Amino acid sequence: MSTSTPGRAARLRDGIRPYLQREPLAALMLGISSGFPYAMIGATLTTRLAQDGIDKKSITTFSLAFLVYNIKFLWAPLVDGARLPLLGRLGQRVSWLVFAGALVMAAVAWLALLDPRADLVTFAFAAVAVGAAGATFDIVIDAYRIELLRPEQLGVGSGMSQYGWRIGSVAAGSLALFLAADHGWQLAYLACAVFALPAMLTGLVVGEPPRRKVVIVAQGLRQMLDSVAGPLLEFFRRRGALLVLLFVLVHKIGDTLANLTLRLLLDDLGFSNQEIATWDVGVGFFALLAGIFVGGFLYSWLGMKRSVLIALVLMAVSNLSFAWLALQGHSNLLLGFTIGFENLASGIGGVVVVAYLSALCNLAFTATQFALLSAASSVVGRFVTGTTAGALIEALGYVQFYLLTTLIALPGVLLYLFMLRAGLIERSLGDAGSGHGGQR
Repeated sequence: MSTSTPGRAARLRDGIRPYLQREPLAALMLGISSGFPYAMIGATLTTRLAQDGIDKKSITTFSLAFLVYNIKFLWAPLVDGARLPLLGRLGQRVSWLVFAGALVMAAVAWLALLDPRADLVTFAFAAVAVGAAGATFDIVIDAYRIELLRPEQLGVGSGMSQYGWRIGSVAAGSLALFLAADHGWQLAYLACAVFALPAMLTGLVVGEPPRRKVVIVAQGLRQMLDSVAGPLLEFFRRRGALLVLLFVLVHKIGDTLANLTLRLLLDDLGFSNQEIATWDVGVGFFALLAGIFVGGFLYSWLGMKRSVLIALVLMAVSNLSFAWLALQGHSNLLLGFTIGFENLASGIGGVVVVAYLSALCNLAFTATQFALLSAASSVVGRFVTGTTAGALIEALGYVQFYLLTTLIALPGVLLYLFMLRAGLIERSLGDAGSGHGGQR
């Protein structure tokens, strides 16, 4: 027994050590800042608009603000190659971290100062501005993270980034709900703007990532077009690239539809702000943390390919719990189970799928390629949510709607199985994912 105890302690230290290295800790801080703009125009905004008496169709239309994230690859080459005046001396990635973070803070402050009941159109423009600034922030955060992490750190680093993302989105969402209850939404949104600071400070402290490959700055129209087309052509020259992109496009449709409409369901079932903060935000937070831990473990134990498959199945099945809650009605116990299951599955998927998308990147075009892949992973779901989700809920009811989202998730699982059997997963990886053993 005396020899086994030190052995267990050593294994525990070895298991924890990768999470305490500088690069994964930096990914944690980057994730915190990446997550909070999503909350400002996502679930928190849905709650704000619902409480202000805005109708369901208008509320779900606001999810179109997220579509800005899905076209961010169009200006990602600027982040890869354009040097900012004055700030440029800090380095390409660090200067863009500071600049984009300042844009996010300004956009959130603008959204805070507007009243949707007085001018819904201007309010919508402000929400899109937050989305555009947040998308730009995401471009540089993702590029910085991928270039900072070594190949063997992609699994742990993606997990830490997801921890940070959830901490940022939950902390901002919870702070907004509690402040809004006593002081109004204006102060709530203004206070949340400070969540941009962790990424900005991380860049200033850690400095430029060592794996960054310098690209030539675009100076003419031809060069600018090449800076957009070059990263895309490099990706599409790989074997199976079109099937990989198709998978990225379809695998999250059901999950996105379910998550972006959850707050509407909770509002219609009569859950209070305090209940939402406790169950959706509180329980969901710890369930997602557990899922991220499990995702990192599965990635290390089973490898990338099998862990992604498990995550896809869990994310599809978790949508059934939404239908169960809608059928049962107001129940805190069932809400806790639903939120717990969904966030556990999302946590696992967040780690392994993000690690897979990161591994697909070429380090010469990190910002552009990851912007394309991450945008593609949710564009269809966000578009369908913004254009038809409200009408579908009114036509089908919540139960049938969430059953439909489960069926919609199945094509992504089947396509991934085909890619797995055809050997297309490893053949499509970029040099960001080369040199580690997580592909089995």
